[in-house]
Amino acid sequence: MGAIVVIGASAGGVEALTSVVRGLPADLAAPVCVVLHTPPGGPSSLPSILERAGELPAAHARDGQQVEDGHILVAPPDRHLILTDGIVRVSRGPRENRLRPAVDTLFRSAAFTYGPSAIGVILSGALDDGAAGLEAIKAQGGSALIQDPADALFPGMPLSARERTVVDHARPAAELGPLISELVTASVAKGGDAMPRPHAETTPASPTDARSADVYDNPPGEPSPYSCPDCGGVLWRGKPPRDPDFACRVGHAYSAESLESAQRDGVEAALWTALRALEESALTTRRLAADAQRAGRHSAARRFAARRAQVEQQAAVLRKALAEGGADTKPPS
Repeated sequence: MGAIVVIGASAGGVEALTSVVRGLPADLAAPVCVVLHTPPGGPSSLPSILERAGELPAAHARDGQQVEDGHILVAPPDRHLILTDGIVRVSRGPRENRLRPAVDTLFRSAAFTYGPSAIGVILSGALDDGAAGLEAIKAQGGSALIQDPADALFPGMPLSARERTVVDHARPAAELGPLISELVTASVAKGGDAMPRPHAETTPASPTDARSADVYDNPPGEPSPYSCPDCGGVLWRGKPPRDPDFACRVGHAYSAESLESAQRDGVEAALWTALRALEESALTTRRLAADAQRAGRHSAARRFAARRAQVEQQAAVLRKALAEGGADTKPPS
């Protein structure tokens, strides 16, 4: 078994993926594995979309199946896709970069299983999932490709990848398919790796890998001052490109940018919770003041009214701050 192609995309990724797949030949001498960020609860029609777009058969990956040249395997919704020992593992392990499936999870496993025979491709998407994984592929001697940010509907993921590692090629999506085919052919001509390198000879691809139970007892790196946004545990600094930037004991993993984004979301959620508590307090004191006034307890009524005015002022200040935080600011659902 020779080369493998791994592709990651998010917002705007369906259009980019169809353009890439359209340029892949039917006799491509490598498997293709795809992660597209999708909502966890809904169905995914991506395999049928990709199959119609090009000449390669496409399907959702099944846990334990072997990869095949000229076939596209797509990560199912809410499942990580991990490469190990020539097969794929489909796992509902801890989220990486707050995502499942995560591009970094797939890419890191490809890097340490296939080494220089791995070809990583980052397409349209926001934030930076995939950047660390592409760095790992490059560090193991593989090929790093990105969609030209000017061609991407959402350039965040390609830009982040280019900032994190030296990419080999940045092309419009329509040009990536033929380029991938050339790289696969060159890898086959060189001989590539005769077989995927056993995972057991490397450190785990990520904390989501089923082989990485030892990570829970021996987290990588040093403890950081940050807590995990998902479970509240201590985050440990990893040693990229082999490890995520940050990971907790149970396996939640983050790049620096995804950690900051998660913390920002946590701050916003806390502010909306505080606003709700203030407005409920204002309602309570309003009713208590009215009850006290009807009962002739005028001193208590004045105290409740004063408290209500104070709380309403605090709520107004907080609501104004939230409104000025951006047009996307909204109460959590």
